[in-house]
Formats: sequence, C-alpha cells, structure tokens
Amino acid sequence: MTVSVSASRVALAGGIALSSVALLSGTAFAHVSVQPQGEAAKGGYATVNIKVPNERDNASTVKLEVNFPLDHPLASVMPQPVPGWKAEVTKSKLSKPLELHGKKINEAVSKVTWTADGSKIGPGQFQQFPLSLGRLPEDTDQLVLKAIQTYDNKEIVRWIEEAKEGAEEPQNPAPVLKLSAASGDHHGAATTAPATGPSASASGDAKTGHDDKAGDHEEKAATASSSSSDTTARILGVIGILVGIAGVAFGVLAGRRRSA
Repeated sequence: MTVSVSASRVALAGGIALSSVALLSGTAFAHVSVQPQGEAAKGGYATVNIKVPNERDNASTVKLEVNFPLDHPLASVMPQPVPGWKAEVTKSKLSKPLELHGKKINEAVSKVTWTADGSKIGPGQFQQFPLSLGRLPEDTDQLVLKAIQTYDNKEIVRWIEEAKEGAEEPQNPAPVLKLSAASGDHHGAATTAPATGPSASASGDAKTGHDDKAGDHEEKAATASSSSSDTTARILGVIGILVGIAGVAFGVLAGRRRSA
C-alpha cells in the first residue's frame, strides 16, 4: 500500500512539472505579439517589436503582414532593417487629415509587410521586427494590429481575432499594443529610426524632431532586454523547482522499496 501511494505521488509530481513546462512555454512563445520597448504613451512616440514565433515543426515562416487601424491612424511607421528580410510599407488615404508638427497629413501607414530575402524563421525559432511608431493616438487605450503569418508550405495563419472582455482568449488573437497615460511632453519613449536604407521609405514624416531621444531610447531598450532575461530566468527557475520535487519524490519511493 505504501509503495502504491508513493508511486501515485511521484506520478502526480511529474505530471505537474510537465504541465507547467507546457503552460509556461505556451504563454511565452505561442502567438504573434507586439511588445513596446519602454513606454508607449498616448500622444507620444514608441519603439515596439513585433515578435513572431514559428509554431510549426515541419515548415518555416517566410512572410509577415501587420495591419494598422485607420480609425486611429499613425502619421509615421518606420521599420528598422532586419537582415535577411525585406520590408514594404503600404499607405492609405485618410478621410480626415492628421496634424503633426504644424503639417497636415493626408495619408497614413495601413500595413507593413516583411518578406524573407535570404532568411526565414525555422522550427523552434522566433524573429523580432522593430518598428518606430508615432504619433500615438490619444483617444484610445490600445491599438489592435492584426497580423497574417505565411509559411513556406503555403499555410497561412491569421492573427486577427479580437479578445472580448470576460471571454476566453481566442485561438488566433490579434497583437494588441496597450497605451499608457499621456506624458507631459508627448514625446513618449521612442526615437526616430534612421532615414537611410530600407527604413527611409517607411516614414510618413521623415523628420519627426525626436533624434535627441536616442540616448534615452537605448537606455530603456536595455532595461526591456534585462526584463526579458529576468522573465526567462524565472521560468527556468520554476521548471527546475518542479523537476526537483519530482526527483525528491522518486528518491523517497526508491528508499521505501529498498526497506521493503
């Protein structure tokens, strides 16, 4: 009877450990997401990463399309060059012009498409696509950036489902950029991306007047990177603890069997 109870405990501990690994991995890597590097304040500017995991074990991601809402338009969306990928920016006319730095903007970026050009996101890998965004709207708490992911086997995954309050997360949720309260100077935490190379064609207003924020952005990006490392360390720590529990239980079982 003692051996049977101990065996059940070992099985339970092992099951908890495996379930935790699966749960933590799914939370961290499951969906296409948008992650601000520092603050994304209403009325300000921000640098964000579009994080794209490859969820298939038999195909690689070769294309990503991210759509921007025109009901809350952004005057400037500039992609940072990513080696092995070609970025294409699509603009659309606005029914109501925006005003930025004393100028009227009649069109805004509606889509950014990255296409593999000598690279791809293989099984078990992910890729980040940095963007400089501005000026962020002040009349909403978030921006929904619907994304479409294409694999080299022609499979297409549409990350376009909007989460509803109080409901379970949809199967293919759209990336959501949460906006914080407006800052006093409306400068946010981002800087202007370089106006050379592939990113130059992505600017709705190439001179945003925020180049002096470069040092601040680098410091906050470093902080975000450190936070990401801390999160990974915590996940690995939890996994280690759970595996340790299973090991202790197994040791107790082995000792009782020898005693018997």
